[in-house]
Amino acid sequence: MANILYLVHRLPYPPNKGDKVRSYHLLKHLSAQHRVFLGTFVDDPDDEQFIEKVGSYCSGLHVARLDPRFAKIRSLNALLADEPLTLRYYRDPRLQGWVDRVCRHQNIDAIVVFSSAMAQYVESITRLPMLVDFVDVDSAKWSQYAPKHRWPMSWLYRREGRRLLAYEREIAGRSTRSFFVTAAEAAHFTDLAPECAIRVEALCNGVDADYFSPDDKRPSPYAADEIPLVFTGAMDYLPNIDAVRWFAAEVLPTLLERHPQLRFHIVGRSPTPEVLALANDQVSVTGTVPDVRPYLQHAAVVVAPLRIARGIQNKILEAMAMARPVVASTECAAAVDAKIGQELQTATTPADFVREITGLLADGERRQRIGNAARHKVLARYSWEAHLGGIDQYIAAPGKVSS
Repeated sequence: MANILYLVHRLPYPPNKGDKVRSYHLLKHLSAQHRVFLGTFVDDPDDEQFIEKVGSYCSGLHVARLDPRFAKIRSLNALLADEPLTLRYYRDPRLQGWVDRVCRHQNIDAIVVFSSAMAQYVESITRLPMLVDFVDVDSAKWSQYAPKHRWPMSWLYRREGRRLLAYEREIAGRSTRSFFVTAAEAAHFTDLAPECAIRVEALCNGVDADYFSPDDKRPSPYAADEIPLVFTGAMDYLPNIDAVRWFAAEVLPTLLERHPQLRFHIVGRSPTPEVLALANDQVSVTGTVPDVRPYLQHAAVVVAPLRIARGIQNKILEAMAMARPVVASTECAAAVDAKIGQELQTATTPADFVREITGLLADGERRQRIGNAARHKVLARYSWEAHLGGIDQYIAAPGKVSS
């Protein structure tokens, strides 16, 4: 059993958005075998109620409060310091003090960093091995945002992409091992940082298929006379915002001409004003729901039309686990180990989405067949324990991490 310092940029509970799903399961995995000292942020007042739950997995816990509004303003100071805005956003002196004390007094054997921004807290600690879960190439995500915005935001996003990539390379260069959510994402990073290739590998996401499973007793949240089309995700996340706005403008009108009873449900926490503005008779914006499973289970089709995407999307795995047919953008689908046309449908253009969705709506047996095949794929391929076990080989006996 080792003593592990685990640093996460957002409280890893509840597992209701992509990064928190992964960081929570990693916390569970580590705490089952080791003593975990967790340093993290809470950036949503609704998550305060779960601090005690998170603490039950930990031998030590420090939760720093972060107000996203003030953090954004504070991060602009990075423009004067020639560093990524992301680092200033997640910089907290009290958390730094706690990290320093833990490393001095708790005989820490290894450091696990979740997301590059948290590596700043252990920059001065060189005697301990460090494992970094980058998840995605975040710098590439910022660069992807740039062409979709006007100046000065386009300039700001490009700058953040460049500065954050430089920091990612620095951190990966001195880590014992760096992990990314898919082999493709790992390869993309090594293309950008070839000097780090020897220390980079994939650590794939999973899904809790016992939790995300169909239940005949689970009631439908939809009206009896509607055809529900569903998108799930945190609705203050730019790629999700872009996806639903694009889908509502470019795909939904044509679908409604063919299926007037269709209703597009945008299911997820913290919808922005842009997302709320989409709500009308044909579009429902739910905000936070107590349980996303009824919305997935009773959906006619689940869509994932993300145009800005890195790594694997938990929303796709969860819908597949619920035995629903999913139509995903080609880029999203590429990260999923699934047979296209049998376990997962793909589309690129609005016409593609219309064609694939219309085809599924016209054939109930095909929807059921694809949904069942999708769940079987998740059961066979996407166990959390099977994937997260890949980190174990780098955490050995106290005081020793294998290389």
